[in-house]
Amino acid sequence: MARRCHLTGTDPLFGHSVSHSNRKTNRRFDPNLQQTTLYSDALRRNVGLRVTTRALRSVTKSGGIDAYLLAVDDVKLAPKGLQLKRAVKRALRGKAGPSA
Repeated sequence: MARRCHLTGTDPLFGHSVSHSNRKTNRRFDPNLQQTTLYSDALRRNVGLRVTTRALRSVTKSGGIDAYLLAVDDVKLAPKGLQLKRAVKRALRGKAGPSA
């Protein structure tokens, strides 16, 4: 399983550990990923996602997973997040059907 955020697409970064003698060894900076379950009002179900704590804060601040997905640009979403956004839009479009 790839260490990648399902919403933001954050990947591991690479760099060096630098010792006191200035010797450099390769290292990897992994994102702080957490397995979480978020409730989608539009889809009326729980959605299990692997997201960074930073993305989780953004979701909370915007008022839920639906509001976050609708507010953020498509370019900034990972493939799984984009797929979820399309599902939410479809569900909301079906809800607001033709009025009499």
